[in-house]
Amino acid sequence: MTDALKLLFIRHAQSTGNLERRMQGHGDYPLTNRGRSQTRQLAERLRTENCVPTAIYTSPLKRTVQTAEILCNAFASERLVEFSVHYVPELAEFQNGVFQGLTWDEAKAQYPDLCHQLETHHDWIAIPEAETLQDARDRAQTILNHILTNYQNGDCVWLVSHSWIMQHLISELLGSPRSWRLRVQNTAIFEFWIDQSRWHRSDINQLNTDLWQIVRFNDVSHLDCD
Repeated sequence: MTDALKLLFIRHAQSTGNLERRMQGHGDYPLTNRGRSQTRQLAERLRTENCVPTAIYTSPLKRTVQTAEILCNAFASERLVEFSVHYVPELAEFQNGVFQGLTWDEAKAQYPDLCHQLETHHDWIAIPEAETLQDARDRAQTILNHILTNYQNGDCVWLVSHSWIMQHLISELLGSPRSWRLRVQNTAIFEFWIDQSRWHRSDINQLNTDLWQIVRFNDVSHLDCD
């Protein structure tokens, strides 16, 4: 199905917050040197595969913007293609309230009772000043509805985002009422091919796997083994 609408979900490269094991949330952490290297490896892979974007959507946070810029430059520097870049808050990471920027040890020191509850209970516990799980799923639905309405078969759309919101994006795209935990690696690619012309139909073709294909899932084969 080479004429499908192709969606690439891409997690940002390693950030300083990742390296320091911080709960980054909406904090603006830049890429590390390793993160920049990871992104260049991904860019080379996408160029080699001639995976040319029609449009790129990215979270407005620094670590995703820098990842998207490096990827864009790999194509734009040689004028290989022209495409639009959109910065959308729906793709931002979990707004994690009072935990933003803290390591888990720092959080336990500042909020011992809350952290004890989170460590000992599996039901959802609200974090003060943070968004809810439904907020995340609503964001995922909003951005996917926009993409599936505004792009057609033959287009290729990249979404550069974060691990937490990507879990909800993928679950929403697959039509699951549950959001599933995924261990999303830095610069991982999830690629889906969709027959956009049949997406909104409710007939037997919903079960036709020729029309809905998972091409790559948490793929980081472009990275060095470091």
